[in-house]
Amino acid sequence: MPAPRKLHIGITYDLRTDYLARGYSAEETAEFDSPVTIDALADALGALGYVPDRIGGVRRLCERLVAGERWDCVFNFCEGMIGTAREAQVPALLEAYNVPYVFSDPLTLALALDKAMAKRVVRDCGVPTAPFAVIECSENLSGIGMPFPLFLKPVAEGSGKGIGAYSKVDDRRALAVVATDLLGRFRQPVLAETYLPGREFTVGVTGTGSAAEILGIMEVMWTENAAPHGYGYDNKENYEGRMEYRLVEDAEACEAGRVALAAWLALNCRDGGRVDIRSDAHRQPHFIEVNPLAGLHPVRSDLVFIARFKGITYTDLIGRIMAAFHARHPGLERPEHSG
Repeated sequence: MPAPRKLHIGITYDLRTDYLARGYSAEETAEFDSPVTIDALADALGALGYVPDRIGGVRRLCERLVAGERWDCVFNFCEGMIGTAREAQVPALLEAYNVPYVFSDPLTLALALDKAMAKRVVRDCGVPTAPFAVIECSENLSGIGMPFPLFLKPVAEGSGKGIGAYSKVDDRRALAVVATDLLGRFRQPVLAETYLPGREFTVGVTGTGSAAEILGIMEVMWTENAAPHGYGYDNKENYEGRMEYRLVEDAEACEAGRVALAAWLALNCRDGGRVDIRSDAHRQPHFIEVNPLAGLHPVRSDLVFIARFKGITYTDLIGRIMAAFHARHPGLERPEHSG
């Protein structure tokens, strides 16, 4: 009996070193991946029985699709560079060519990147999220009527970009200074939220729809060396000695998990990712944002931290994500080692 054909899986990604070489800054490229991540992902997929093919970013994908190349499926890990729908570009292109892909669809990826739009949807679905307003320009500042303190950040960035000790503002003067700075630096609207002073959690989720489940709930804690108030760019880039992480299962953490899973379902997220949650002064967890393309660096990414705390290897984590993908594509035969 002939051996089953191995599935060829493309990998789409943005390599940080490529963009740094083009003159982009460290902060501008914070969401992009390192060769270590791509190597680990390709090795894990190979161990699971796939034949991985490293494609690269959206332009390289375009070239190869136009040249007639195809894959059985694509592990889409591409963040994109330009526009608030940048994470939706690769899956939209793959759908146009009818190529199945891992992770969420274009609608969810575009929605999730716009934090205000995501909050509107989860709020409409009954998921707790802090009151908020969107500052489109400096003229909007006079219309902000929420009580202080407020927390400010760019509306459509990831990896903590635009978040730091300055993000918590206590009066109108600070609001004007920080909002004006963020509007100028990131050239996009600013999200202003009621500041949540409680514990912060990040919740790993795998699966889609009714099959979605919590991988683990991790508390994010600040040491005396960390920049205060937010899990921002500086703290994420230099987490060692600044941040502490622990798996938690107390009542407040379990409620954070419930809120996270409700948000995951409300936004139609697929296969695997993370949901960030923070509690108010009354220990009620609130939705902050969802990351449907969560980092997968084998050492330093939060989703991998959660898996490691749960005793799940990197390869097994990728196997769980691929199992969720195959559950959505029952006609696509799974490799015998895929979990």
